[in-house]
Amino acid sequence: MLTVIKLPEGVEARIEDDILFIKGPLGENKRLVKNPLFTVSLDEVKSVVIKSAKDSNSRKYKRIINTYASHINNMIKGVVNGYEARLKITYSHFPITVKVEGNNVIIDNFIGEKKPRKTKLINGAKLKVEGNIITITGLDKEVVGQTAANLERTTQIKKKDRRVFQDGIWIIKKP
Repeated sequence: MLTVIKLPEGVEARIEDDILFIKGPLGENKRLVKNPLFTVSLDEVKSVVIKSAKDSNSRKYKRIINTYASHINNMIKGVVNGYEARLKITYSHFPITVKVEGNNVIIDNFIGEKKPRKTKLINGAKLKVEGNIITITGLDKEVVGQTAANLERTTQIKKKDRRVFQDGIWIIKKP
């Protein structure tokens, strides 16, 4: 089985030590593409070729190769357009404040708690707070999505009724 992914204008690709680098107008993405079931190579016609190690058209090989093809397409879209996730800060009584200090995101005054809640900002993600909207941008879809999920999970309320206590940071737009 053979899958060919064409690179758009202004996008370059290279492979070094089983790591695929995709470079575009916004920056560069990289991903490990080592797998015993297939090989990834570059074509002279500006395209990435994924070839199955066996000459089998089984569903297992098709699923794995198509998954990696989707990852490579997401890398290309990331360096061309970038990804953005939006979150909304909601509270009923105690105003929540969100600050970025270096690589940490600090959430103060969540449900009146004295101790601030913290989470890490994943490398490659940029966070901006405007009023009660948090915008996370980046080139890698997985990094942007995981950072948004970490923020949402940090403000998870336990041992209380979620229908009553709706305070938190909620994802309103996925990458």
